[in-house]
Amino acid sequence: MKKKLISMLLATAMVVSLVGCGGGATEEAAPAETTTEATTETKEEAPAETTEAAAEEYKLESVNMVVNGTLTATVDNGQADFEKQWEDAVGVDLIIQQLDHSGYVDAVGRLFAGGDYPDVIIMSADMYAQYAPTGLLWDMTEAYENADFQARMTLPAINEALKKDGKLYGFAPTYGNGCVTYVKKAWLDAVGMTADSIKTYDDYYNMLLAFHNEDPDGNGVKGDTYGVIAAGFLGNEAPYINYLPEFWQDAYPAILQGEDGVWYDGFQTDATKAALLRLQQAYKDGAIDPETLTASTKIAREKWFSNDQTGSAGVFTYWAGSWYQTLTDNLIKNEVNEELVQLAPIAEVEAIGGYLNREAPVWCIIDDGDGDNAREQAIFDAFIETMMDGDVVQTLWTYGAEDVHWSTKAESFKTNEGTDKEKAYEYAEGEFHLKQSPNDPNSVWKKNHLDPALVVCELTNGFVDTAELAVAGNKFFTENCIDAPLSPASETYTNESGTIYDAKLAVVTEVVVNGGDVDAAMETYVATVGSIIDQCLSELNQ
Repeated sequence: MKKKLISMLLATAMVVSLVGCGGGATEEAAPAETTTEATTETKEEAPAETTEAAAEEYKLESVNMVVNGTLTATVDNGQADFEKQWEDAVGVDLIIQQLDHSGYVDAVGRLFAGGDYPDVIIMSADMYAQYAPTGLLWDMTEAYENADFQARMTLPAINEALKKDGKLYGFAPTYGNGCVTYVKKAWLDAVGMTADSIKTYDDYYNMLLAFHNEDPDGNGVKGDTYGVIAAGFLGNEAPYINYLPEFWQDAYPAILQGEDGVWYDGFQTDATKAALLRLQQAYKDGAIDPETLTASTKIAREKWFSNDQTGSAGVFTYWAGSWYQTLTDNLIKNEVNEELVQLAPIAEVEAIGGYLNREAPVWCIIDDGDGDNAREQAIFDAFIETMMDGDVVQTLWTYGAEDVHWSTKAESFKTNEGTDKEKAYEYAEGEFHLKQSPNDPNSVWKKNHLDPALVVCELTNGFVDTAELAVAGNKFFTENCIDAPLSPASETYTNESGTIYDAKLAVVTEVVVNGGDVDAAMETYVATVGSIIDQCLSELNQ
């Protein structure tokens, strides 16, 4: 499709910085082709049409969507059935490009660098803040305000907060959610501790040391386990510190806005230096799994609930709600003691308000730049409007495909049959229930893309089946969280965020892994990207 030249230039500039980011990606990207000169052709654009009549005149044949791992119905887990039932309900061909979750930012950057623009794409808060000013994303303000689902909206503040200068460039179907710290109770029992006794950082750290120095997995060997594992010491997307909150505490190593409204670099603060030194000591002491530096979310998860607990860890900070159930189910599947406790925020984390609730991820529509909104409105109607229809399509996004992921037909089945974890399920005709996962008969399906406990528009068909632990997890998180800081958005930050992240990662690696001097490493950071940071702050504080 044809794109505005300025949009392509800005997106390409962003890609140059993004492809250098880690983000869990292991694949080296080809350098983006750049030029020193660009010419633009000025032409008069046709007046935009935003009426429903205009959308009806546009014949939408297909919707090409790009999504990350938040779509649970993967290729080997019933995606084809989800896709077909969506197409049958909407009457449009759906093309799904599901990219690797850990390397999503890099992968999207490569797509855009190659001019491979989808129709709709899911973006994190960071990505949304960076892409919204470029002209690449369609202004869906009018479509959103006139949407049928407004009558069923229960959390309007979520999307109102996403508006940039009164304009909305992405739709959040749920609120953000965040991470809580899970601890294996069997490991606590083995070292003679309880979750209630972990109240301060010193308590937390002593627990990690006990998990490393003693024999919490009961294999008769000391020192072959770790305290905690995470998908990186520092994330490349907001809220950055959510996988190791006990170490970061009051530090927020990103560009953020102070209470006085002034933006500043939180990475250069004394609080960040203190956090890096805590991480350094923990890495040296074996309290943190050394694989944390390079581990993706998938690697960290699977190592944590592995059947062989040698080399595993007792603590894992991960997403709240439905993941409480999912992590438990995976421990059961791997025949590991499944009892977990959710650790209340330690005093140092509680002091800042608790665990961080991230800004909501959003669905965006790519603007083709032709000055006519008919195509984009048609995509909104087919994709976003139906996602919140309260019935058939919202059920697909929430629970997956009928008679594949869920059903209302009478049936009975067992999970973990023949083991001491065996559990029987029986449902009467007409009773809504979740089925066994297509790729794992010993696991009951939980949700697809939308978490029913977080969605901004409720289902109206009465289909409710939220696992007990998921309900408990959501309740625990909402009682112990605070909203994460607002993500920055400036032209320089959009173009240079990848370079800034690389410089931060170099500091983390030097200080935490190599045991280097934190002040010297920070001086290198300032020498590398200090001028870029200053330019970002200048733009943000205008």
